[in-house]
Formats: sequence, C-alpha cells, structure tokens
Amino acid sequence: MYGTPHTVSDVMTRTVVALASAAPFKDIVRAIRQWQVSALPVLDEDRRVVGVVSEADLLPKEEFRDRTPDRYTRMHRGGDLAKAGARTAGELMTAPALTVRADATLAQAARTMAQYGVRRLPVVDEAGVLQGIVSRSDLLQVFLREDADIEQEVRREVIGPLFPDPLEPIRVRVRDGVVRITGRVSDTTFVPVAVRLTRAVEGVVDVDCRLAGPPRRVDLDADLPDVPDAEAGREAGADGDATGPKEVRMSP
Repeated sequence: MYGTPHTVSDVMTRTVVALASAAPFKDIVRAIRQWQVSALPVLDEDRRVVGVVSEADLLPKEEFRDRTPDRYTRMHRGGDLAKAGARTAGELMTAPALTVRADATLAQAARTMAQYGVRRLPVVDEAGVLQGIVSRSDLLQVFLREDADIEQEVRREVIGPLFPDPLEPIRVRVRDGVVRITGRVSDTTFVPVAVRLTRAVEGVVDVDCRLAGPPRRVDLDADLPDVPDAEAGREAGADGDATGPKEVRMSP
C-alpha cells in the first residue's frame, strides 16, 4: 500500500450503499440505521453522484412535525422547511454533492473534509461515476504504518538524494511515527527541506532533526584573536604595549 504519495483509491471502501433519487423517506432512514452511516450518496441512472442525503437532511421533518413555523423561520429557514415536507431522496438531498476524485491524495481529501466539516466523501472518477466512499478513519490508516517502513522511505527518498556525501553518517530512527535524524553534513542549506519532505512521508507523526554542519574551525574564525589571551598577556608584560608610549633612555 505504501509509497508516497498515496491516493484516495488506496484506502477507500469500494462497497457502497447508495440511493436512487426516488428512494422514499423511510427507506433512507432504514438504510442509514442498518449500515450505521451518517450520509448516503444519491445516484442518477448512470451511477453519477448527484447529491448526498445526511442525517441532518432528515431531521427537519421531526423538528417541524408538531409545530407551525413562525415568520422568522419561514424567512430564514426555507430550505429546512422544504426538507420537512420532502418524501424522496431527490427532494431531501444536498446538491451538488461534495465529492473527491479517486486519484486525489490523502492530504487533499483531508483538507476537503476539514474545510466543509464532513466525515465521509463519495469517491468519483473523472465522469462523476461513484467509485467508493472515503471516511476520516480511512485517511488515518497511514498512521498504522510500521516504523521500519517509514525509516526505510526517509532514508531512500529524503536523506539519500539530499545528502549523498555527509561528513558523518546520518542516522535515522523512527519510534511511534516520530522520526529522529542526526549526523553532520557539509552544507546545512537543505536541512529545512529534509524536515519538510520527511514530515510529508505518510505515517510520520513528527520530525526531530538534529543535523549539524561542519565542525567549527577556531583557528580560521576572524572574530577570535590569533593567540590565546593568556599568551598575549605574557607578551605584553615582557615587551610592553606595542601600541602605547614607550620610555626611551638617552645616553648622556
């Protein structure tokens, strides 16, 4: 299954319960209860997804069952009132349907779910034909990946290409999805890139990068004196301050 990036087709459920537009209200309730799902896609004659019926679409019928809506409700909740009088999936469904392509990445599907606050998405092909269903729990499957698999991919896809000639061996260790990278490289320019690419490897929970640059060469540091302070002090005591006034003795 693993190999970056993975797509929705890798994790989606392919056996899907769907509704026809003419499905009656009670059949919808039975299907939701029987299959223990919160929403069902609605299909046309060509199996294209034309809408979705969720539990939220069904609730207005119960909400307005025993009361007459007031003026404010009629003005601001006209859609819910229409659903309260609906009898079929076609009348109840939210359309157009929010879907995801089978070839979308898991990250793209997760962003769609987060943006619209949904738990499940119908999966469709380029023609809009239903291919499956993907849920939040499906997207979380990548975090069950073995640490050894993650370590191997980080070494192969990240560390090897970015740091082919490290100054010291680069060590990659993964525990519970947390990747720790240590070692010394000749150029630290690509260290932030390594962190970003490692974090993008599926199954990675977090990254602890301790890559360091070349050892410090004190003798080549322009900010440091050429000689130690103690040695400089001894020279000053013996010969005097090279830059201060000097006493000159003249022979009589």
